[in-house]
Amino acid sequence: MAGADAPDLAIGTLARLTGCKVETIRYYERIGILPEPPRNSGGQRRYRAWHLKRLNFVRRARDLGFTLADVRGLLRLVDEQDHSCEEVRTMALGHLEAVRARLADLEAMEAVLGEMVARCEGGKVPDCPIIDALYREPA
Repeated sequence: MAGADAPDLAIGTLARLTGCKVETIRYYERIGILPEPPRNSGGQRRYRAWHLKRLNFVRRARDLGFTLADVRGLLRLVDEQDHSCEEVRTMALGHLEAVRARLADLEAMEAVLGEMVARCEGGKVPDCPIIDALYREPA
């Protein structure tokens, strides 16, 4: 069985080790996030340990909610090896602000939905407070 230190990995092994789908790996290759690997004499892609490391980086960044554009920016800093921690910090701070804004939006949605549900008794009346609230124009 191939591991993280194996000289080459089949795409299925890479997918299993990273938790990415094969289609996602191929997509990342098409858009340039993951460089295409060399092929063996049979034409199969053979991934190296650095492909695994890079794909884990991409997967972790995506799990944290970074967009593909953000991931490209982070990888550019890594690839050019001319990055400062300050540049990475600035990108992360921008993302953190977006996450906090999204959390505030979610909390507001929770409050509105909670109020709508509280007004509904769940009976069999023709007028439903939840449906009525959804039809109302936003304030």
